[in-house]
Amino acid sequence: MASESNPPPSISRSRFSKDKIRSLADSMLRLPFSRDNLRAPAASTPRFQPSPDGIRPSADPGLEVPLSCSELPGSSVSISRLQAAQKDISSLADSVLRSSLSRGNIYELPSDPTPAKIHELPCEPTSIPLPSYYQDRDACNSVGKPFNSAPYSMAGTKGRVRPSRKSNAEITESKRQLQREIDRVNSMTPRPNTKGIFKEACSTDLLFLIDTTFSMGAYIDAAKEQIRDIMHGIEQMFLNDAEVRIAVVGYRDHQDNPNIQFLDFTRSVNKVRSFLNTLNAAGGGDAPEDVLGGIRQAINASWKQQTRCLIHIADSPPHGETLHDMPESQDNYYQPGSEPHNLVHEPLLKMLIALRVNYTLLRITHDTDRMALAFGRVYAESNADTKLLQRNRYHGELNSKRKFNGDRWGKASTRHGVNALLQFEEMNLGTSFSVLKRLVIQTATASVSRSATRLTLNSEKARWIGGTVQNKDLPATMAAIDESRPSEEPPSEEVSLEEGPPRWNVPGWLDKTLVVEGFCPDAVLHDASTLNDMMACDENIKLSVAELTIHARSRPFAQGAIRVASYARTAVSANPFVIKSSKGGVRGLAHVVEDMRCQALCKAFALEFNSLLKGQGIIDVVVTSCLLNKADGPGQKDYLLLEPFIEGKYVKYNGNNGYVAPDNEGTLFFNQAAQAFSHFTFERSWGSFLISDLQGVDNILTDPAIQTADPERFKLADTNIGEAGFKFFFSTHRCNSICKMLELKSTAAMFISGNFTFRERWPVMERTVCCSNKFCRRIVHQNEAHISNRFPGYYWCKSCKGQIDSTVSQACAGVEPTHSFDISEFFYESQGQIPPERCPTHTERETTASSIATVGGSLWGRMKNAEYQEAIDGKKW
Repeated sequence: MASESNPPPSISRSRFSKDKIRSLADSMLRLPFSRDNLRAPAASTPRFQPSPDGIRPSADPGLEVPLSCSELPGSSVSISRLQAAQKDISSLADSVLRSSLSRGNIYELPSDPTPAKIHELPCEPTSIPLPSYYQDRDACNSVGKPFNSAPYSMAGTKGRVRPSRKSNAEITESKRQLQREIDRVNSMTPRPNTKGIFKEACSTDLLFLIDTTFSMGAYIDAAKEQIRDIMHGIEQMFLNDAEVRIAVVGYRDHQDNPNIQFLDFTRSVNKVRSFLNTLNAAGGGDAPEDVLGGIRQAINASWKQQTRCLIHIADSPPHGETLHDMPESQDNYYQPGSEPHNLVHEPLLKMLIALRVNYTLLRITHDTDRMALAFGRVYAESNADTKLLQRNRYHGELNSKRKFNGDRWGKASTRHGVNALLQFEEMNLGTSFSVLKRLVIQTATASVSRSATRLTLNSEKARWIGGTVQNKDLPATMAAIDESRPSEEPPSEEVSLEEGPPRWNVPGWLDKTLVVEGFCPDAVLHDASTLNDMMACDENIKLSVAELTIHARSRPFAQGAIRVASYARTAVSANPFVIKSSKGGVRGLAHVVEDMRCQALCKAFALEFNSLLKGQGIIDVVVTSCLLNKADGPGQKDYLLLEPFIEGKYVKYNGNNGYVAPDNEGTLFFNQAAQAFSHFTFERSWGSFLISDLQGVDNILTDPAIQTADPERFKLADTNIGEAGFKFFFSTHRCNSICKMLELKSTAAMFISGNFTFRERWPVMERTVCCSNKFCRRIVHQNEAHISNRFPGYYWCKSCKGQIDSTVSQACAGVEPTHSFDISEFFYESQGQIPPERCPTHTERETTASSIATVGGSLWGRMKNAEYQEAIDGKKW
């Protein structure tokens, strides 16, 4: 063999040992490439001088490697972009890779690429020692210490599983099995049939229920004048796809003739105007009117469209003491049900609810306040979204009985709030006749959003009719989760909820210990090509295997339609978390992993968006981790979702159904930033993606939805309704100052013409990173991120930096003589790994997964695309 000081001019497996080939490949791939000529030092001179902390210095701290890697032999050959053609470099690297990966000479390391080999990290003492588990763990962190429970190692504890460090072979096999499961579920899942949903949801039946007694003449005239504009306004709002029909019911009192006048639904504006001309404001005896007779006639109209709105314009209440505050002397039918038709309000309102009619009362005077309360209560009992005006004297008495206490942690139920399938709303008309058009269109828009939600739910159920996706067991190293179809109705059971704020620092309050394993999005350094790569292919959105111990509160603090949420902390970190579990297995592992990848792609969009705002604001997206309890038996295949705990007022900014939060909802800037962010994602992807359904606390967003032009992308996501989602967004979106600053060009009108224009050139974003804690992932500007000398190449946010440098002393297991070494438990936990039991000197090297195939391939890909870019071409991704 040639001597190490005088290496041969070529690479040959017959003349190099596998260790030297590995050493050469590792060192070559980690060498920073510069535009200047790189000359190799003399053979007798070490290429790198050890630093005091045991880390080899490098021009790029992210590429520093431990000293235990073999040195690159001296050579007269240097690698430089100016001296060697790219194809020569490629040929050389390919030769090394082929040599090192051959059957007879394989050197394998963990498949999870990390900037430094974890098992070789130096464990030098630190000036900030971490106290023992039972002492204050939060000396460097303001969040608060976890409760004093058992450490993560629970050997001998009955009924609990001792955490075991996964081998690289197990990690690789888990990832392969996960991908096979995702491919299998995708192949068996039909494409979502969302064609026609937009037109179906936007087509509207609009019925005007009008009091036509003497005092209402001016309002009848306003309806005559604005009816054409109202119909055209709704059609234009929904990109000329909406089919709008209008009906009119006019009512007076019992002694008037005619008492009820009716025009059934029609698309002819002229017919509606002609009918309104026949309505003369006259009659009326006592103060109340025959409102219930008018509602009965409205029920008998020929309702057809998916979106159904009743617009009630009145200044007087119905008969009956329960529907007004007038004395008996002013009501000829004071007892409920004593009118000639014997009608009472509750059965009539329930009929409207059964017909899926959204009810809007345009308030003129306070005389209708009690009627609004009574009608609203009936709608509230069916879990409709009910709203009374603040000026209504009974505003505080409306108690909407909600079956589920859904919020951001429990995945909000589709049964109430902005997601409710029906609404009852009181709006102020007063004497402002000119606002009639705006109020009616606003009502129609809100009703369309609710129809879209219902149609989307029905479409998702239709995909699963006729059978379920059958489950194949994942390997024993990663328990499987059944891929069952979505349940048609939310679970009916109520869960006893935790009351009061979390008591993080009370010993024993987090009373449930879980040893879990699963998957989380991999940490990556985002550069000019990251977003393009992630948009191009789901497999470019990397996942990593995670193992850790979680301490949680056994009683949840929130619940939604399908999940409950509990306070939690990991065994080592002081960061607060929330862990969510399903009430009954509703969705499978492949679906949850798709959600994680969706969130990771949203975060990549957010990184570029933030860079364009130049420090004016940062949007961040919470990324969850999917975990399984190792203690679960074969019949308990349920997943857990872990995400950072966010405290504050929760706001829904927009939906995938056209919903847009009003300007007074939440902080104005973050509201506008959220709307502009959705628009930006469509523009940046050239109409391929649109992120909507944005909700969260200020700038921290949770559970976003991705709409895709390609029906095969993210097709497991229930909230992806494809191009219909694009149309819903643009039908209600109005560009704000942030959209204009970003020079976004796409508009709603382009969906009508079919000709789209997008911004083509985008500036390259400043280097931005996510916190290297895989369970935190907070967006941080690289210049502001904390870098630990002990862990080069990793970046930490403000919350995590106080914990990364703390160490504990640990005995080296099974080695004589007995000795101890210092270790950062937080670092290993942040990477989803169980800390090693032996010191770096006695840690056996894994030989089951190739570091060259993963780390080297990644670095080689960066080499080929390392040219500096001044701008990104939006249409070339």
